[in-house]
Amino acid sequence: MKKGFYTIMSAQFFSSLADNALFVAAVELLRTSGEPEWQRAALVPMFALFYVLLAPFVGAFADAVPKGRVMFVSNTIKVVGCFLMLFGSHPLLAYAIVGLGAAAYSPAKYGILTELLPPSQLVKANGWIEGLTIGSIILGVLLGGQLVGAHVSPFLLGLDLPMIDTGIDTAPEAAIASLVGLYVVAALFNLRIPRTDATLQPMDGGVTGLVRDFMSCNSRLWQDKLGQISLATTTLFWGVSGNLRYIVLAWAAAALGYGTTQASSLVGVVAIGTAVGAVVASMYMRLDKATSVIPLGIAMGLLVILMNVISNVWVAAPFLIMLGAIGGFLVVPMNALLQHRGHNLMGAGRSIAVQNFNEQACILGLGALYAGLTKFGMSAFGAISIFGVVVAGTMWLIQRWHRSNCVRHPEELARLMSLARSDHH
Repeated sequence: MKKGFYTIMSAQFFSSLADNALFVAAVELLRTSGEPEWQRAALVPMFALFYVLLAPFVGAFADAVPKGRVMFVSNTIKVVGCFLMLFGSHPLLAYAIVGLGAAAYSPAKYGILTELLPPSQLVKANGWIEGLTIGSIILGVLLGGQLVGAHVSPFLLGLDLPMIDTGIDTAPEAAIASLVGLYVVAALFNLRIPRTDATLQPMDGGVTGLVRDFMSCNSRLWQDKLGQISLATTTLFWGVSGNLRYIVLAWAAAALGYGTTQASSLVGVVAIGTAVGAVVASMYMRLDKATSVIPLGIAMGLLVILMNVISNVWVAAPFLIMLGAIGGFLVVPMNALLQHRGHNLMGAGRSIAVQNFNEQACILGLGALYAGLTKFGMSAFGAISIFGVVVAGTMWLIQRWHRSNCVRHPEELARLMSLARSDHH
């Protein structure tokens, strides 16, 4: 791997570490403020909001400006969101601003991979960056849980600036303030990311032109016979995965009687499994064999439903590791295939923005569904059942869709597969 790849990985690690710790701190902030549970569930779709609204613009922005600079600006926006959360804004609105920073960050983070590395290294690079991202999720949720917990929070609250009243008086507020430092570390790594030889593509056409261009790119990827299958699969995976973070917190409280600090460790357990699955997939899966993992998505949905019968942490931990591993093994080859097709059909940044739009729209839709069900009194167990059925059913439909493509468009699929095979080598 090229030297710049490790700088990108470091920047991604610290930014994602802070994002995930902040999620736990924001959940605890709403809980200790006495806000209703549906608002805690609504944190997930609020984070996704700007991914969806700004999708036509962030991809073009990532293709028009050096990607290291885009990532630096994005981290600065996340810091602004933290300060808003600390000093007066409603946590849901402030968390949406952090999501705005993340929305701008993502096309640059993934887009630079296709500029820096040859196609033959894309599956491997995705495995490493997904594995590292998931490692940061594990450590992030654990860190967030500890920062708001009984052991660390008194120490943080005891750190006072002389002659200044910061107004930071609770454990979640102290946690959020300390996480600003992690975003600063990520921003320093962003400044060290090298410029690639890729040509910058100007943002032409104003708002209307960018929206039209984005809709055209979205349509092109959905019409591509391999792009549509990989996009549908990754969209569903991240839609469920994004909401599973909160669902596991709610399930651990209902099934095991856990508080935020204990429950956050179980979110980390799912992520451990995903990291293992991602790394194994990066070692053994090939780009031209990516569609063979689709049946794992059906299994993942059925396993989610089984969570409802578990009430013992010693059963829950290995079960959640297995659930995560299946997801990790599923998403890495599909992600690489999607990047490969997107890069061939349009600019890397635009391709990732299309991917983000679809995935975050799915997170937003499923998150709004879960928050709505919670608002109207449905238990965590009921919501988990609905999620499992939706995932298994949708993945079964995607499998049928791919089989139909194989029967109706064999020549086109054979040509696309041979392209993927030659690029892999």
